[in-house]
Amino acid sequence: MKALVAAGGRATRLRPITWTLNKHLIPLANKPMLWYVFKKITDAGIKDIIVNVNPGEVAEMSKALGDGSEFGAQISYIEQRGGAKGLAHVVANAEEHLKGERFLFFLGDNIILGSINRFVDRFQKENLDCMIALSRVKDPQRFGVPEFHPDGTLKRTIEKPKDPPSAFAVTGIYLFDEKYFEAFKTIQPSARGEYEITDVITWYIQNAKTGHEEITGWWKDTGTPDALIEGNALIMDDMPRETFCVHCDVPEDTQIQGMVTIGNGSRISADCLIRGPVVIGENCEINSSYIGPYTAIGNNVKIHNTEVEHSIIFEGATIDTTRRIVNSLIGLNATLVDYQRTHPKTGHRLVIGDNSFVEL
Repeated sequence: MKALVAAGGRATRLRPITWTLNKHLIPLANKPMLWYVFKKITDAGIKDIIVNVNPGEVAEMSKALGDGSEFGAQISYIEQRGGAKGLAHVVANAEEHLKGERFLFFLGDNIILGSINRFVDRFQKENLDCMIALSRVKDPQRFGVPEFHPDGTLKRTIEKPKDPPSAFAVTGIYLFDEKYFEAFKTIQPSARGEYEITDVITWYIQNAKTGHEEITGWWKDTGTPDALIEGNALIMDDMPRETFCVHCDVPEDTQIQGMVTIGNGSRISADCLIRGPVVIGENCEINSSYIGPYTAIGNNVKIHNTEVEHSIIFEGATIDTTRRIVNSLIGLNATLVDYQRTHPKTGHRLVIGDNSFVEL
């Protein structure tokens, strides 16, 4: 099998972070979001991966993500042609690479607990023509939604319905056979001008052998700052204990509690408290600070006299403030400095874009 990964789009809900960075390269636990997608795919035995990217981004994405050798796979990159015309069109754009193949289609901004092996295995063993993964959600109107017959079989899937027929979302993990491109030719753009993947799935439900299975555990569509921060925390919870390791010398009096990674060349002062799970990159400098659970700190970050918790701090950022930073995204090379050095009474929640300068 082959895999197609969707890694285009403009991610307007994540601006200003995504003005200068493709959403799928945003770090979660200090690895690009797509790293986790590639790991899921290759762990399922699929080693030929095609990544669909925005026009002009092939060089940037291939430099950041590599050729797949890290995963024992082959990764190639193709540009989306014809503009943003919906998920079904993303697959159609890759027809020359996928025609005649059974393949996995994985949205690059989706992260899930555990492996996708059972979905792939069932698709293969039962010789299904289409397989979709579902997840129970609080707000199904934001997603593609399945409608079921009384006996529990699939009737159709509908994109972003105002009145959802079920409490499930069609997640960004799909398996199709070679009939996909026949199905695509039968659908028309929706009212919002896009070729909907749900219309293709409905064609499969009506004309071919289609299976579905619910994701157990969590599934996260990382389309908003809150979802990114939650995704970062979920990934940390899912990381094997043995991956947490301190790679630098730390003073005896420094308090390190729980699962913590600190990269080579980082310097932590004796009056710091680091309470995991926490991931700290290389060549960081952390003095007189508290780093709380579910915080990921990139390389070359400086943090002084600050409390940081449940946040993602991008590479090169500087934070020097007596305030408490919580539930925040701090962008590449951003700087936070103290305006009035008073003891904070409440936490501050921020989304700070690249190269920003903020006084608190």
